[in-house]
Amino acid sequence: MFLRTFGWSFAITIVGLIAAGLLWGAEGFGIVLILSVLEISLSFDNAVVNATVLKRMNPYWQKIFLTVGVLIAVFGMRLVFPLLVVGLTAHLNPATVIDLALHSDQTYNGSTYAEYLEAANPAIAAFGGIFLLMIFLDFIFEEKDFNWLSWIEKPLEKVGKLEAFSSVIALITLALAANFFAGENAETVLLAGIMGLTTYLAVNGLSSVFEAGLEADDEEAEGAAEAGGKGGKTIVQVGGKAAFFLFLYLEVLDASFSFDGVVGAFAITQDIFMITLGLGIGAMYIRSLTVFLVRKGTLEDYVYLEHGAHYAIGALAAILLVGIEYHIPEIVTGLIGVAFIGLALGSSILRNRREHAAGGGDHELVTSDSK
Repeated sequence: MFLRTFGWSFAITIVGLIAAGLLWGAEGFGIVLILSVLEISLSFDNAVVNATVLKRMNPYWQKIFLTVGVLIAVFGMRLVFPLLVVGLTAHLNPATVIDLALHSDQTYNGSTYAEYLEAANPAIAAFGGIFLLMIFLDFIFEEKDFNWLSWIEKPLEKVGKLEAFSSVIALITLALAANFFAGENAETVLLAGIMGLTTYLAVNGLSSVFEAGLEADDEEAEGAAEAGGKGGKTIVQVGGKAAFFLFLYLEVLDASFSFDGVVGAFAITQDIFMITLGLGIGAMYIRSLTVFLVRKGTLEDYVYLEHGAHYAIGALAAILLVGIEYHIPEIVTGLIGVAFIGLALGSSILRNRREHAAGGGDHELVTSDSK
């Protein structure tokens, strides 16, 4: 399973690094390798969250995620999207933006492509920060089968029963960020943040509407499993419109995670092709890891991984919003995500050992944090 899932990632890594060495020499080889590692470290938690969504999609749409989704991630989000952002925020025509991107030392009105992208950071950070914040808030406010940090999660689940509470918190957070971090860019930050919130509500909402029609099938499948003597909850994997909007949700999620990597990459190199190749290789591994987690059933075996990933998302959302004014080193972002995932994995292993030591006894005795 491991080689089957990661085979394409390994192959593309080899081809990509060879191409980098041939085109740009030893220096280009090293830069592409560094960018690949940077992308993986920044987006490891993205793979865990992706897996929670991907497992709800049928095998056909999982393949779409690995094929079409990879092309969108590599060329769309890490090449075309930054060009689009620069054009919109700097009010430049496409030809000028492309010309600046291809000639890293060239300027237009006194600024290079990298400087225009850096100037677009407030809008990028506000959009991505609010989108990720909504993911975190909706998770932390919903009722869960298991609680990792019960002293935080149980009270918040009660508060989360208030209608649209997560959206209210997100809007308050956006207003505070615009007031304390945006300065003269307050209007841009507010607009971009509202767009991030709207995008989340639209994509997530439409997907939920189409999925709702499958709830009866889900209950029927569970009833059939119980009648046949098979315990456990059955997950109905969706297709059609529901899967399409879940796919869009995953792509926007990937974009939100990739923002800091794209901007941070310019501190390493100004060459957009090196950046696209390096970040693209990293994106392949995140996609493969997502599929591996789904096929291996890792989220079911280690129940707190999803919690750790969402806490990492909450931390990244805060970093993006604070980063409107203050630069946060990429290594800090990556280490925070890895730390949350590592702690959640460790807690899951300890929980599994307690259950194993108890011999599969009374669930309440060994999982006191279970609902």
